[in-house]
Amino acid sequence: MARTMTRRPVVKINLDATGDPRRRPDDLAAEEPLEIRVRQAPLAVTMRTPGQDIDLAMGFLLTEGIIGSADDVVTAQLCAGTDTPNTYNVVDVVLGAEVPPPVTDPSRNFYTTSSCGVCGKASIDAVRTRSQFDVAADPLTVAAGTLVELPDRLRAAQRTFDRTGGLHAAGLFTADGELVVMREDVGRHNAVDKVIGWALREGRLPLTGYLLLVSGRASFELTQKAWMAGLPLLAAVSAPSTLAAELADEAGMTLVGFLRGRSMNVYTSPQRITV
Repeated sequence: MARTMTRRPVVKINLDATGDPRRRPDDLAAEEPLEIRVRQAPLAVTMRTPGQDIDLAMGFLLTEGIIGSADDVVTAQLCAGTDTPNTYNVVDVVLGAEVPPPVTDPSRNFYTTSSCGVCGKASIDAVRTRSQFDVAADPLTVAAGTLVELPDRLRAAQRTFDRTGGLHAAGLFTADGELVVMREDVGRHNAVDKVIGWALREGRLPLTGYLLLVSGRASFELTQKAWMAGLPLLAAVSAPSTLAAELADEAGMTLVGFLRGRSMNVYTSPQRITV
């Protein structure tokens, strides 16, 4: 069972209220390690919120270029690992016999925290050579009036955030603003991998004609993942980084930042946004 929250006592101090500090229960977003194994060999460890772990593993393998489709995976299952009692913090993936095993590069850091995913020059080089989808040719157009409504729709779907206030979200939308799937996680990159892993298992890749909205900033890692999934548009409620803008420009992807209230900044391929 997914352990998305943990309740623990806290001392509530409010200098604007009368009375002494009081003890009360508080809900915390769960953060636990997930080890991703390929053919029982450890590949990566990420700090994540438990839940949709198979999607997370599948999305990670796809966005890292280790697999190209769901057909590359024979089985993917949670297993016990070495924990006692079993916490189901290990996903073991068996690839098809014809799929090359992943080659771990010493320049790659496959331990990822909840605040930052895999990054660095090796990642940039890899995505430029491995991305199999031409998002520049995607004819998607989205009305600006539709885009500005999406953050509220994403926020309304964040049930665990309502209890904890400590989770990022990623949502896959249609051009008409329909929320197709939403995932929450302490790591923004994990939330995106969970969405992409779901789409991979559902046979929806490439995600032609869809857009991805993230609740935080638009980093290089998220732009890379969006490109690997064939997404033509990535939007964020906060700022993009320089590498995110450069990568989106190279890919022909539309990158939107500061999507708040009734305004936004369009950093690349603005022709997809209609006013």
